[in-house]
Amino acid sequence: MAEPKATAFDRVASAADREWFAMPLPAVLDALGGTADGLGDDEAARRLAEHGPNILPRRKPPTLFEILLRQFRNPLIYLLGIAAGVSIAIGEVKDAAFILGVVIINAIIGTVQEVRAERASEALQKLLRIRAAVRRSGRILEVDAESLVPGDVLYLESGNRVPADIRLIAAKGLEVDESLLTGESVPVLKNADWSGAPDTVLADRLNMLHAGAMVSTGRCHGMVTATGAETAVGRLALDVMQSGGGRPPLVERMEKFTHRIALAVLFAATGIAVMGVALGRYEITEMFMFGIALAVSAIPEGLPVALTVALAIGTTRMARRGVIVRRLAAVEGLGSCTLIASDKTGTLTCNELTVQQVRTPDGRVFHVTGEGFTPEGQFFEGDTPIGPDQQAALGDLARAVTLCNEAELLLRENTWVWRGDPTDVALLTMACKLGWNREASEERHPEVNEIPFEPERQFAATFNRDGEEVRTFVKGAPERVLTMLAPDEGADALLATARDMAEAGYRVLAVAHGPAPADLAPSDTPPAPESLTCLGLVGMIDPLRPDVREAIAEAQDAGVKTVMVTGDHPLTALAIARDLGLATRVDEVITGADLVAAPPESLPDLISRTRVFARVAPHQKLEIVNAARATGHFVAVTGDGINDAPALKAANIGVAMGKSGTDVAREAAELVISDDHFGTITNGIEEGRIAYNNIRNVIYLLISTGAAEVVLVTLALLFGSPIPLLPVQLLWLNLVTNGIQDVALAFEPGIGDERRSPPRPPRESIFNRLMIERTLVAALFMGIVGFGLFQWCLAAGWSEAAARNALLMLMVLYENFHLMNCRSETRSAFLMSPLRSPVLMVGVVAAFSIHVAMTYLPIGNRLLTTEPIDGDLWLVLLALSLPILLIMELHKLSWAVRQRRAA
Repeated sequence: MAEPKATAFDRVASAADREWFAMPLPAVLDALGGTADGLGDDEAARRLAEHGPNILPRRKPPTLFEILLRQFRNPLIYLLGIAAGVSIAIGEVKDAAFILGVVIINAIIGTVQEVRAERASEALQKLLRIRAAVRRSGRILEVDAESLVPGDVLYLESGNRVPADIRLIAAKGLEVDESLLTGESVPVLKNADWSGAPDTVLADRLNMLHAGAMVSTGRCHGMVTATGAETAVGRLALDVMQSGGGRPPLVERMEKFTHRIALAVLFAATGIAVMGVALGRYEITEMFMFGIALAVSAIPEGLPVALTVALAIGTTRMARRGVIVRRLAAVEGLGSCTLIASDKTGTLTCNELTVQQVRTPDGRVFHVTGEGFTPEGQFFEGDTPIGPDQQAALGDLARAVTLCNEAELLLRENTWVWRGDPTDVALLTMACKLGWNREASEERHPEVNEIPFEPERQFAATFNRDGEEVRTFVKGAPERVLTMLAPDEGADALLATARDMAEAGYRVLAVAHGPAPADLAPSDTPPAPESLTCLGLVGMIDPLRPDVREAIAEAQDAGVKTVMVTGDHPLTALAIARDLGLATRVDEVITGADLVAAPPESLPDLISRTRVFARVAPHQKLEIVNAARATGHFVAVTGDGINDAPALKAANIGVAMGKSGTDVAREAAELVISDDHFGTITNGIEEGRIAYNNIRNVIYLLISTGAAEVVLVTLALLFGSPIPLLPVQLLWLNLVTNGIQDVALAFEPGIGDERRSPPRPPRESIFNRLMIERTLVAALFMGIVGFGLFQWCLAAGWSEAAARNALLMLMVLYENFHLMNCRSETRSAFLMSPLRSPVLMVGVVAAFSIHVAMTYLPIGNRLLTTEPIDGDLWLVLLALSLPILLIMELHKLSWAVRQRRAA
């Protein structure tokens, strides 16, 4: 076999950890000053101050100055710079100064908005910190990974991201994905007892884990050798822990849209200017200003920044309701969600399993009292509490579930604390009620080997010493474990009993034991157990979350179908589904075996009519998601384990659980539910629809008012009229008055019917028929009426400056009244109180007040060529601007009538 090649990563990593992987474990512990019981709290604090937080090197966020410079990288800004230069050249210094002033003001506004969005993003990322299980002062605690220090004893299991460089102390079935570090896609089997030469390349250092790797299967604990910038990956300055994301697709599309418009307008303006001069109707300087005016009118220069702010506001609102947005694109997508594929445990249920029934092979039925993970309760047979002699009959079962277990249940300072998988904790709680505890059991029966639980196996097994022999202890799904029994154990009758328990709503595990393979060694890969004896069937109940029935009903009212995807027995799944209102009959439940047997072409139809999937393997969850998407659904998937990652990535919206979810699941998802509640997902859908509606409203406001200005300029060109509004006046409208209002509109709350409205079609464009109709109606009305006012003023003998002043005020009034139309696409503006959105009202008042001040103050008169307006003109302008409300109300009514007819 060829020697592995050393990579750039190896050269850096060798400096970071060569001494650790090449040294004997006692020497490593001694050099790091650590012990098997971990560091004390005071020592951990001292080392944290010495080494700093466990944070990988990250690209510095942009400085305020860099964000400010970014505002000037825009084709429109270049055009305005040219306009300012030409203005200076022809002696219009005032116009040049104003153009430059507006550009600077726009840059400041854009900078403030981007800084706000950056800060919101940073605040949300802090909610996504990785947690780590670490032993300190003899206790296993869960802490922020940032607080890890060299010498800490860290515990990891499948699904965990490795948060620091670690020398293994012990490992069980540990396979680690190091593809981020080495490029090798195959997980590496680690071995705590391995030792190697100092020149061993990173991929072959089997006793080391490096920050950034991912635990695929198995469990381990080890000592932290380096943190933060001192890790191997930190020295190479790779930020492998950062979340994905980048720019939201909607913002990118709108920015490209803006740039395309800018180029088209520049070509069109150039052509129009050449034609105007060639026909002899305008002077060169006048046509240049016409071209500038057309460009300023048509280019929605504030759109990308306004959308970024709208999305940032949406993420902040979602975070308040327990939905942490990892990628801004998810805000846009939630408005389209039509199907939620939800896990059962922890999402629909409380994830607080309690053993309530135990059935032994001889037909005895025991009921267990108590709730949750506090071991307070008794065993009853019928109505009689069992005594010590009867407890002994359950002793083998209690011993088996205590030894074949990865959880911890400890009494500390008169309080019960636990760590591990809820199923394992529930089994320990049951055993503790019978007087068993894990520490004493493992001391009497040391573990020799194990087969860790993985969903594909459907069972877990440990091999423990029992005197002079080694015995096998197994727990898992009845249909899997019962196949391991000896022929005379009555597996069929036990399987029928398990079905009865599942039909009653219990989550059922079978427990068995038997002899282990001869000469089994710790380093061996044990075979699947066989010739076992069944010890009993354990029935657990995981109660439904209090709000989940209502949340599913609300999702249904909103046009969002909910399906349950679980690894539980189909009868258990059906019992839960009945309580949730998802299914009532056995034939409404599809199992993983049914999916395997179904022809591929029938899968989409099967998915479309099924709401409960049971005994589903992780890869089948991916098939369900893909089939649902193939039928036209926009799918949101919930998941918490490493095996859910493919389905989370394949879904339109991946939703990871914040409390119970693994690091892999969180990194694969777009959203993280901080409280693991299903109801929080429906809250997220509601907020997503509100955010998407606000995005459409902002786009409509900017595009329709810009289009009205284009109509003005175009009509002036067609009729040979003077420029109706100067470039500086158009700049004022687009970047100052409208620039305040579009941001205020992004704060608009929901109108209250988001949960009752159907989701928008997933492939529907932003510029759908409704958006195009509304834009044309509003733009034509404002543009034609505005041009009519301008022509009337000129015909009445007004100067061009006075006519422009009246038109400018009319356009500002249009923006304020039209803003009321933009609050909802379908609801009447007269039914929406202005007080329901204080930020919007402040924006309206601020924008209007600023313009009125510029109308009456000398500085505004000089810069904008404005002049005070008398009372009669105010009445005329109000009479001309108010009808925009009525015109758009008529369009809303017309649209509603057409939609009802179409339905």
